Amino acid sequence: MEYELQDIRSFVKIAELGSFHEAAEALHLSQPALSRRIKKLEEGLGTSLLERTTRRVSLTSVGRDFLPKARRLLDDFEDSILSIRELAERQTGQVTLACIPTAAFYFLPSVIRDYNEQYPKIRIRLLDLSANDGLEAVLRGEADFGINMMSGQHPDIEFVSLVQEHFVLACRRDHALATREAVTWTELADYRLIGVGRLSGNRMLLDHALSGLNLRPKWFYEVQHLSTSLGMVEAGLGVSAMPSLAMPSADHPTLVSVPLIEPQVTRTLGLVYRRGASLSPAAEKFVSILLDKWPNR
Repeated sequence: MEYELQDIRSFVKIAELGSFHEAAEALHLSQPALSRRIKKLEEGLGTSLLERTTRRVSLTSVGRDFLPKARRLLDDFEDSILSIRELAERQTGQVTLACIPTAAFYFLPSVIRDYNEQYPKIRIRLLDLSANDGLEAVLRGEADFGINMMSGQHPDIEFVSLVQEHFVLACRRDHALATREAVTWTELADYRLIGVGRLSGNRMLLDHALSGLNLRPKWFYEVQHLSTSLGMVEAGLGVSAMPSLAMPSADHPTLVSVPLIEPQVTRTLGLVYRRGASLSPAAEKFVSILLDKWPNR
């Protein structure tokens, strides 16, 4: 259909005022511009809506039939816009996101804090799930969207890349490796490594990336969450390989990160959406703040 809401609004205004001149003034348009709108609307509908004479404008029979429909269409549009504005003004609703714990642990709280300051009445439901469980939550509609790492392609998932981050070595500041500029993976053979379970997305990524090493790392401790391994590192039980976003800030009193090389392992984080689904206004506002604050963007 080759017409727009402004064309329909122009038709309704002419019908109400019975004059192109008065309607043009009310719409802050020139009469030629208004005439072009009506011509475009009539061509799109394939029929005439107005009868023009030198003294007056009247509706054709089709125009009289179309007028109430046009008014309802404009009213529905205004109601939709009003509901969105009211949501922003009342700041009500709920946002549910499924986020892998390593992205949620240190970075996401700052996003939530800023969001709460702007929209204090919108509730936030955070599902800190593994990569696979987080994707399933988005697919089932249990989460508006997710923050996940890129793995296999799913036909019903849309992935929007945000950042590529490196894996680093997490250790205590008093550890022998803490002052190194970089550490190779083979050098970790002499230290107690803390890793996550074999079914973890991060573990599978590491195992694949390190499969070509002659001396592959041996995980002395195995935990379910990287946040647990950070606690064990802080307690002096060993060292761990962590995505850089999972590490605390550089001024942490106990923990420090050291680049891991040969090879340098990376992962890509991004937003995941259910393909074809639209976000609620509350979720769209959250994503907007998240993108503004996301590191390196």
